[in-house]
Amino acid sequence: MKFDLKHLEAFVAAAKCGSFTRAAASLNVSQPTFTVQIRQLEEALGARLLDRNTRSVRLTPIGEQLAGPLERALNEIESIFLNIDAISGKTKGTVAIATYPAFFAILLPQAISEFHSQHSGISIRLKDGLGNRIASMVRTGDVDFGLGSRRTNEPDVDFETLFADPMCAVFPRGSPLQKKGSVSLAELAAFPLILLDDDSSIWADVIRGLAAVKIYHGPVAQPAFIISALGMVKANLGVAILPASVLQAEDRRLLNWRPIKNPQLEREVGVFRRRGRTLSPAAELFLTTIRAACESFGAQLKH
Repeated sequence: MKFDLKHLEAFVAAAKCGSFTRAAASLNVSQPTFTVQIRQLEEALGARLLDRNTRSVRLTPIGEQLAGPLERALNEIESIFLNIDAISGKTKGTVAIATYPAFFAILLPQAISEFHSQHSGISIRLKDGLGNRIASMVRTGDVDFGLGSRRTNEPDVDFETLFADPMCAVFPRGSPLQKKGSVSLAELAAFPLILLDDDSSIWADVIRGLAAVKIYHGPVAQPAFIISALGMVKANLGVAILPASVLQAEDRRLLNWRPIKNPQLEREVGVFRRRGRTLSPAAELFLTTIRAACESFGAQLKH
């Protein structure tokens, strides 16, 4: 069968208009061209679809069976192309991202709010992830991209650094550490230490730094979540080593912190993308918003 959409559009127009003249005008083609299209379609199908005379056009029994389904199919095709046009034009779509809870709580709400104010047709879907799970979700295609810290190199996943997140000592108000402008790992080793568990993105960096401190005897606790570590500090159970980014929203009446300078510890926070995969226009647009937000946020952490 050799016919295309213009032949089907001609038939549906003829069925609706009941006249070749009006049908040709509705498609903005000449009547001779329109007549040829109908004839080509009938020849391709091997069946007569329309009975016509000089005054009117009527559907044959076969034409009656085809008219309704073809009109619905053409409407569906038009809807598909309109949807593609909206997605390509960055006015519609869904963006799925994975990130760790602290990043979502601190940085993403404002970024999403600003993004939605300009792109209300694009929805953002979020998934929590810890450790290497973020990169894994990117690799398997569960999300468009991920935001977090790289622990190890994940196969087929690229990492782009967005900002550096320095480590801080977090302690209750009234601690002797409050008198210092910064602290060293050797000084911290004299306190009960609260470290995040082995799956966290900062565990390896902290342990490498503490390995050289001979008076270090291990952590008193290893909670899985930052909020748990902060709760333990507030209860005066020890000093936590945490990234500066998670401390921005904390109540300074209950907690205090100092940068760790000897050695200086920091983690790289960035975006995970699947290698060789093109992001949708909507995802690329939202990633641009995230980059700008992270640039501003990273600058704040340096002061």
